[in-house]
Amino acid sequence: MLYALGMIAGLGAFVCFIMVLIKQFQDSGPLHGIIGIVTCGIWTYIWGWIHSGRLALRNMMLIWTGLWILAIILQGATIAAMFMGGAPATY
Repeated sequence: MLYALGMIAGLGAFVCFIMVLIKQFQDSGPLHGIIGIVTCGIWTYIWGWIHSGRLALRNMMLIWTGLWILAIILQGATIAAMFMGGAPATY
């Protein structure tokens, strides 16, 4: 159950990444967009927070941050449960 919730949070964070990446391509051009893809979203995340006020991305960035933190916590809890014997290791 924790694993599924973590995956859903991760998927939501990925959707936020795509939405901010599209805005990045539109506002700053293809170079910044490509850098955002190559850096696996780190640059897109930083760029989004830098320009969140000017481009009205503040809510999107808050949602992305919250989902990202939630996904990390849930995935960590899943790993802890597997090591404690609370959940079977299924692949």
